[in-house]
Formats: sequence, structure tokens, C-alpha cells
Amino acid sequence: QARCFVCGQDNPAGLRLLFRADPDGDAAAIWTPGPELEGFRGIVHGGVVAAVLDEAMSKAVLFSGIEALTAELRVRYRHTVRPGMVLHVRGWIVSRSGRLSGTESSIADIDGVECAHAWARFLSPRVMRAQSG
Repeated sequence: QARCFVCGQDNPAGLRLLFRADPDGDAAAIWTPGPELEGFRGIVHGGVVAAVLDEAMSKAVLFSGIEALTAELRVRYRHTVRPGMVLHVRGWIVSRSGRLSGTESSIADIDGVECAHAWARFLSPRVMRAQSG
């Protein structure tokens, strides 16, 4: 989506992260948050961190050829994310069952220290039947 808050390149207020598919199918991006994303002085807002984690998992599902929406999201904040940090964002699929995909994602600093981790389930919508007039 060109207007997506996290990855859309046409959203002037967005983060504009560029995700790529790693050879193992994971979604990966580099993110350096700016000071405009602070929630508390010197700390990136937790909702923004959660949105980035969610997008990484969404991209992993999409890179696997499935369109799905977030059905459930859980985030664990391990260390503060500060503006100006160079961060590695990664999302991957851990399970599939019917229309549900289980996923995880993480944000780590350049030393590999995990700042936040997320778990989510993505639901593929049912195939819509054409309505007859």
C-alpha cells in the first residue's frame, strides 16, 4: 500500500520502511526512528514500535503469498527504543492452520540486543462470492 503508515512510500507522515524478503522468507528492514516519534522524552512511542512489529509480520505473511489481516497482537517491550538508534526489524511465520498464520517479529539494535518482540495471528479473509443481481 502506497499510503501505509509504516511502509507506504507515498505517505508524507509515514515511516517509509522498506521491507525485503530474506532468502529464508523472513521480512527484514532497517529503521532509524526520529525524535518526532517520541511518546516520552527520549523514548519512541510504544504504539509506533508495535506498528512496526505488526508490519514486519504482515510482510512475512505477504511474502509467503498470502493476504491476511492482523487478528491478534501481543508485544513485549524489553529495552527502550530511542530516536536515532539504528534498528534491525524482522518478521517471520511460525505456523499455519487453515486461514490462520502464527507469526513473530523483533526489533534489535545494531549489537543484536532485542528491544521488542511481538507475536501475532493473521487471518486470511474468506473468499467473497460474487453477488448476483
